[in-house]
Amino acid sequence: MAELDPHALLVVDRLRNDVIAPLKQRFVGRDEVVDLIALAVVSGEHLFLLGPPGTAKSAVIRGFAERVQGRYFEYLLTRFSEPNELFGPIDLARLREGTVATVTAGMLPEAEFAFLDELFNANSAILNNLLTVLNERRFRRGAEVHRLPLLSLFTASNHLAEDEALNALFDRFLIRCHVDHLPREAMPRLLAAGWELERAEASVAGVSSGDLRGLSRRIFEVDLSGVSGSYADLIWKIRDLGLALSDRRAVKVLKLVAASALLSGRSKATRSDFWVLRYVWDREEQIDPLRSLVGSVLEQAASEDPETARHPLAEPPDRVDGEDLARQLDEVARQLDDAKERPLALLVAARLRDRLAELSDQASWVADDDARHHLIERASVLLNRLG
Repeated sequence: MAELDPHALLVVDRLRNDVIAPLKQRFVGRDEVVDLIALAVVSGEHLFLLGPPGTAKSAVIRGFAERVQGRYFEYLLTRFSEPNELFGPIDLARLREGTVATVTAGMLPEAEFAFLDELFNANSAILNNLLTVLNERRFRRGAEVHRLPLLSLFTASNHLAEDEALNALFDRFLIRCHVDHLPREAMPRLLAAGWELERAEASVAGVSSGDLRGLSRRIFEVDLSGVSGSYADLIWKIRDLGLALSDRRAVKVLKLVAASALLSGRSKATRSDFWVLRYVWDREEQIDPLRSLVGSVLEQAASEDPETARHPLAEPPDRVDGEDLARQLDEVARQLDDAKERPLALLVAARLRDRLAELSDQASWVADDDARHHLIERASVLLNRLG
């Protein structure tokens, strides 16, 4: 398998060891988010995070930017936010001289990493500016044009867009990740790591934002010839799931495939890099079917070429025993039946809800289509019974 040249390999190694690994250690249960931030930066694309507040979304992104000494901008959008709050106010001194200019110091136009919380609160004035930023890395005001040093823009929301006018904005976020609260068993590690996070100061990594920019330019040197046919087949299978993956987005996802190869230390893409397609969903109900489809491709790729250097998120899923899952769902159903005579305590109900969510996640990896759909549907019915 073709490896990268020594300089690029050095950058990748430092990125893994000095940035990705320490962030995974500091932010318990957020390995997936950390890996996707790196993927977004190297591919030059943008990342959307769906999930409730308090799940460390902005903290992980801020930590990534700090470790590579990248200029960072963060803002919480409301319905009343104005473009000046993101892009900077008009320079009044120059305006008196008859020139329209923007004071961009410390604002989004100077950032290499930007995080906008609650994206779908954006009004039309901000929306139009953001589309230009995401598409062209430019900000225009009057006759002035700013070329932005932005590596990636990250955003988060606890819901998906309901206004069709926001769909164009959502479409510009090629990578989508669902982030939820950590399970109960992760709480002790979370508290320990969170306490250390409060005490510790971010250290500087051996890789800079300039190094990442250079690595990003290499994605168009990655050899995609060996996967083009199987990639096209997978795109059609994804569309068969009902996911509206446009031709434009299908081409852009190739940047993610190439970035995965780079982050794995390769200059040639393999089918193991198709893991990135797990993150191109449009609606929450597409997440599990998409994960199952891509998981089967990854499993086959690993069995055919076990020696290939794979990205951590490309590891094929462990095989799931459908019969065992059915037995566990039976047990939950029995507890709910018993609750008709003796109502469940709130704590017990919360634990059952968490357990059903976990069983539903595991069911999405069951290989047999009929069994998978049956188990996911049964878990959903039981969740509805809990209310």
